[in-house]
Amino acid sequence: MRFQILGSSSSGNCALLTTAGCKVLIDAGFSARKIKLMLESVGESLDSIDAVFLTHEHGDHTAGIRGLARRAHITVFANRDTAFAVQQRFKESKPQWKLFETGSAFTYRDLQITPFSVPHDAHDPVGFVFESGDDSLFSPRRSLAWLTDLGHLPKLAREKVRNVDLLVLEANYDSELLENDEKRPWSVKQRIRGRHGHLSNSAALELLSEEESPRWRQVFLAHLSKDCNSLDIVRQTFEPLRQRGKKFNIDVVDPHNGTCPAVDLFALA
Repeated sequence: MRFQILGSSSSGNCALLTTAGCKVLIDAGFSARKIKLMLESVGESLDSIDAVFLTHEHGDHTAGIRGLARRAHITVFANRDTAFAVQQRFKESKPQWKLFETGSAFTYRDLQITPFSVPHDAHDPVGFVFESGDDSLFSPRRSLAWLTDLGHLPKLAREKVRNVDLLVLEANYDSELLENDEKRPWSVKQRIRGRHGHLSNSAALELLSEEESPRWRQVFLAHLSKDCNSLDIVRQTFEPLRQRGKKFNIDVVDPHNGTCPAVDLFALA
């Protein structure tokens, strides 16, 4: 089970998850041509992709679906409301949709997927937990959670992600930078920091600081705003966790050049 973020910011989000039985994308927030180039840069190709899992319909998570719909071998998983919203925009293209129900776990090849509801201003946005492995000596069970695009951290989301080996967590904005940003009108700022907007650095820090005995071994801080956040600010904000000797490693995904090294989940100790 290998995982690699191809890109993550307010402009686009996409990651590659590979198991013994499949290769799937989590979100497709770049054009299909861009995703093709991203995959080729890490030694993969669109021809090898079996499926895409969509969190919600916003363009920074679905921009590639129009182009990917031309590849009949790629199945696109989404809940009914997300699929409908995306299909309305791409009427001339029809992906190979496979619908799931939010809150109900299901399997795809050797993956078990649990989609759970998150508070965001979309039709039916979800986070995901992906699990694979049979807990044998040569195939230990490993799991990861994808938790971005949510305005606050409800109890359900906390419960779903606390027992995964790898966590991708949104750290979208620095409150002071957002407040002083001159590009965004007040209404947009209110949307971003609202309870159905995005997670601030401080909200993400709260989760990582307060959760008792999580299973996490690797955390990626992702979906950073290019204007209202920075690598330096995020690293400074989360430095206290390192000083306290937390048992998990923290990496920040560069919003300008977000492809990260692949992580072998089976190697996480």
